[in-house]
Amino acid sequence: MKHLLQLLFLPLVLASGVAAQTVTVRLAHKAADGPITGRLLLMLSRTERFRPGENGTPIFGIDVRELAPGQAATIGPGALGHPVRSLAQIPAGEYWAQAYLHVYTTFERADGHTVLLPMDRGEGQRWRRSPGNLFSQPTKIQFDPNADEPIELTLDQVIPPIEPPADTAWVKRVRIESALLTTFWGRPMHIGATVLLPRDFEAEPDRRYPVVYMQGHFSSRPPRGFGRGGEFDRYWKSDAAPKLILVTFQHANPYYDDSYAVNSANLGPYGDAIVQELIPEVERRFRAIGTPHGRVLTGGSTGGWIAAAMQVLYPDFFGGCWSFFPDQLDFRNYQIVNILADENAYYLEHEWSRVARPGKRRTDGNVDYTMEQENLLEEVIGTRYRSGGQWAIWNAVFAPVAEDGYPRPIWDPMTGVIDHEVAEWARDHYDLRHILESRWSELGPRLVGKLHLYVGRMDNYYLEGGVYRMEEFLERTEAPHYGGVVEYGPRGGHGWSPFEGNELLEELARHMERELERAGTGQ
Repeated sequence: MKHLLQLLFLPLVLASGVAAQTVTVRLAHKAADGPITGRLLLMLSRTERFRPGENGTPIFGIDVRELAPGQAATIGPGALGHPVRSLAQIPAGEYWAQAYLHVYTTFERADGHTVLLPMDRGEGQRWRRSPGNLFSQPTKIQFDPNADEPIELTLDQVIPPIEPPADTAWVKRVRIESALLTTFWGRPMHIGATVLLPRDFEAEPDRRYPVVYMQGHFSSRPPRGFGRGGEFDRYWKSDAAPKLILVTFQHANPYYDDSYAVNSANLGPYGDAIVQELIPEVERRFRAIGTPHGRVLTGGSTGGWIAAAMQVLYPDFFGGCWSFFPDQLDFRNYQIVNILADENAYYLEHEWSRVARPGKRRTDGNVDYTMEQENLLEEVIGTRYRSGGQWAIWNAVFAPVAEDGYPRPIWDPMTGVIDHEVAEWARDHYDLRHILESRWSELGPRLVGKLHLYVGRMDNYYLEGGVYRMEEFLERTEAPHYGGVVEYGPRGGHGWSPFEGNELLEELARHMERELERAGTGQ
């Protein structure tokens, strides 16, 4: 193991002519009707279990274009890998090997750019589950980096379509083709929602309901895990539960499992599509009250940022947000990087040394992996921000479009060097603290009492930094004062909340009841 760890830190072997065994991956005739463009990925493991990840088993990737049935592509020492940078650095020995071909679709967008991206097919941008992707059977190999004879794998398996879950008396699903997104992407694009209905919904046909929009990552499962037969099921069906509708969005796209629910130069008008197309359809079908006083937002992590962003960017449409451990609210704390002032996202530079920036920590302070490790893993899985990973979607949402039609990098994914021009563009468009501070005279009166932020002081991804900066601004606000809440959990990690059990739902219900009474509208 010590010998292997030393190998991981060898320089990347990319020079042509380096002797190293290669892996040839052939596309089987039975697996494809025609040529395929995409990302070819090779996984290695000492067991039959492959675990590609920041600290996982090795993975290597190359782009392939128009790979025809019967043809093969070669992964050699020049293919970027993680955590081992090159096949030439893999020690000789017995391994299991498996290849995947992550298929790209051609999009001719309304902005004039033609791009190749992985179309989501109901899996939430998970390349090992994406229907239509091809893979080889796990194969035991004898690898020798100095051998001349290539190892051969065959892509002869195809991931089948995913069957959507069926509706029940309590859980309904909505899926619509978005005219706005279809126009932008140049092909039919869909968004959806999973809806959890309250008790007596069918028995009270004249009743209208307030709605809690609960946001997170991609999932078609019911909110709060309803349907598993647990404590929440019993609560929701009991007289103790408030009569609310709970809704989650499905807005997976060619870059990620969700769109961050904002309009974006690279993703298109997802914010408007959700607010103008999806929510009205949900509220029409399920007898929602349909006014701002009867709509609130909540969510954690990605969902925490979505809740805050939708409240800030659509201040009159929603009646409040409860945002938990949100992604960066201030881009001076882009996790742990100040993209507006720092020179490098991966390292702190000193005169005689450089220190790697952590990407994730435990609440005891120990570091799980670095910024560089996480970003390079995404680069292996997909160049041009096509990995379906966290840093890819942030760059796709927050950055402008580059000349080639893909997102312009906030920093060089290989070196971490920050492009401050792009960073400033991102700040001006998506830094929520900056937006509020620069437009408070306009937005402040429409947001009084609506902003509620919660985060642990030891967030695993350093997200408390952005909340600190947001609080510093909010507490200074005047004419009007923001009138909301910012609360911290001592030593709380990612996922911390001051609410237990069903307390949050009950608070949201009370808030909407008060606001509806104040507005003179009811159920």
